[in-house]
Amino acid sequence: MKLLHINASARGVNSESLTISNIFIAELRNRIELNLDTFNLFDDDLPEFGALAAAAKMSIFWGTEPSTEERLAWERIRQVFDRFASADAYVFNVPLWNNGLPYKLKQFIDVVTQPGWAFGFHAEKGYSGLIIGKKSLVVHASGVYYEGIAPEFGSDFSTPYIADWLRFIGIQSIDQIHVAPTVLNADFAKTKAEAEVRAQDLAQEWSQT
Repeated sequence: MKLLHINASARGVNSESLTISNIFIAELRNRIELNLDTFNLFDDDLPEFGALAAAAKMSIFWGTEPSTEERLAWERIRQVFDRFASADAYVFNVPLWNNGLPYKLKQFIDVVTQPGWAFGFHAEKGYSGLIIGKKSLVVHASGVYYEGIAPEFGSDFSTPYIADWLRFIGIQSIDQIHVAPTVLNADFAKTKAEAEVRAQDLAQEWSQT
């Protein structure tokens, strides 16, 4: 299995979402042959989808010739997409930032989600995902928010956003683990232990399918 691990945390070894992701990956590696590719979004080269890339994209739409700078920008976008699309499965670790997802993950999503690559469109049938037959796991962590907490303590727009995006590009197999809350928690050791068990159980499930 070629597994792409997309680390969307900026906290390094202090990241709880990264810790649980690594437990899952280690358990899976113990069970099957694994080719692991790790993309650290805050450390590795992630191109901007700025003016040059946008102009190159529109040139493709309209059948015009992009400039040299636009073409080079588009080639960098394509390299990231090819790295993403070549994987058989994905692990994302995602902290909750201001009720949503980290900006680097949104940047990654905007880079790889291109028409004709990640999705298709039909005037009568609408959108269709092109990244099919893949598995995914998303490990979420949040300091205060957890499902069922009072609205005054925040919201979670990250979990549904990522799930909807994965389905949009064609990935229907979506497992999720929530490590929450990590701060406002009288017994975080129990919360973390439960997430670790869930990660190990999912690794066993993945190894059998």
